[in-house]
Amino acid sequence: MARRMERRSAFRPQRVLIVDDTADLRQLWKIWLTGWGFAVEEAHNGAEAVQKARTHPPDLILMDYAMPVLDGGAAIRLLASDRNTAHIPVLAMSDYTSAIANTTLAEKPFLPKPTEPDGLLEHIRRTLRQPVVRP
Repeated sequence: MARRMERRSAFRPQRVLIVDDTADLRQLWKIWLTGWGFAVEEAHNGAEAVQKARTHPPDLILMDYAMPVLDGGAAIRLLASDRNTAHIPVLAMSDYTSAIANTTLAEKPFLPKPTEPDGLLEHIRRTLRQPVVRP
């Protein structure tokens, strides 16, 4: 029994930082992600996301592109230039698909908004290199 307890305490759910200025979307994605077994943290803009990623790096960042204070593109560039956060995979999301296509973010994983739960989960698992298994 003690051995079983040790295994459970060693398990750490993967952490996802959701970055979007729309509270309803953050809440929806948080519901989906926690239901899939992820630990979730939220940020309201790119500046807050960079600060949170630097202090407690997540396993993945879901980053909206168009936000006030610091947009997703600028936040992604800041994270990529910092040796402490450059390793964190970022999945950019936006309803401005054509705007993303003409930026340096075009080579990064990208999801158009709105997105369906199955598509989001598949992209997250692919980005984290997990097997894609439907819940």
